[in-house]
Amino acid sequence: MTSLVIAEHDHGTLKGATLNTVTAALACGGDVHVLVAGHNAGGAAAAAAKIAGVAKVLHADGASLAEQLAENVAAQVLVIAKNYSHLLFPATAHGKNVAPRVAALLDVAQISDASKVVGTNTFERPIYAGNAIATVQSSDPIKVITVRTTGFDAAAASGGSAAVETLAAVADSGLSSFVGAEIAKLDRPELTAAKIIVSGGRAMGSSEKFNEVLTPLADKLGAALGASRAAVDAGYAPNDWQVGQTGKIVAPQLYIACGISGAIQHLAGMKDSKVIVAINKDPEAPIFSIADYGLEADLFTAVPELVKLL
Repeated sequence: MTSLVIAEHDHGTLKGATLNTVTAALACGGDVHVLVAGHNAGGAAAAAAKIAGVAKVLHADGASLAEQLAENVAAQVLVIAKNYSHLLFPATAHGKNVAPRVAALLDVAQISDASKVVGTNTFERPIYAGNAIATVQSSDPIKVITVRTTGFDAAAASGGSAAVETLAAVADSGLSSFVGAEIAKLDRPELTAAKIIVSGGRAMGSSEKFNEVLTPLADKLGAALGASRAAVDAGYAPNDWQVGQTGKIVAPQLYIACGISGAIQHLAGMKDSKVIVAINKDPEAPIFSIADYGLEADLFTAVPELVKLL
């Protein structure tokens, strides 16, 4: 029994989600191989070979894989899929784009958002915005799984010495083409990889107040900025800052929620944070029920005072 992790990377380096997915693969039992499908992705393949617990790295390099188009990456996975009992993808935008295609073409059921490996064919996954955990079992010969990375610790990025085997890259499927990309430039940590996150809600009142009050705190802590859906919908923060069921799932060491009431959809995206601090003037705010530390205060007074003390 061998598991295959489909690495997420930017050709030169691996994305952190790959390390969490390797941990999930190791829990499935047996050997773990990693597929790095890209173009001029030798750097990512070399990094994958150093991950603790990885037995082999398969490196497919070709122009058809340069833009990570889902149809081409899925075709690359299918070339070798029959050699594996488990195919694991990070439950990121990229992983969720490729995995269903692979599952459909293999005619198996996909197991989505696995948060725990109970056994080789049994997994846990959150449902109802994380308010219930379903235990699912698959009898499919090949399990196609997307892994909720917040449910697994990252594997050690060093200590391994896996062999790197070269695969022929698949031809371009012709089913899609790359038109362009608008890449957001970040001056602070990326939200899903940040160890500290400062988030604001609808109570911030405006984008000006959002930045005026929360940016100094985030700067002091070296934190990423996040927002509730209500704040994003109101235009206070950009869409890629949204934390929650319809945004990004995060699990930082410290999550500071400012003026966030704690709607169920938001809690689903951040309740796995190690320490949660809530600042809200409403004593009945649901966020206090999951917070490790709660401050019932006006955030426009409390946050600047906190910045001064740091």
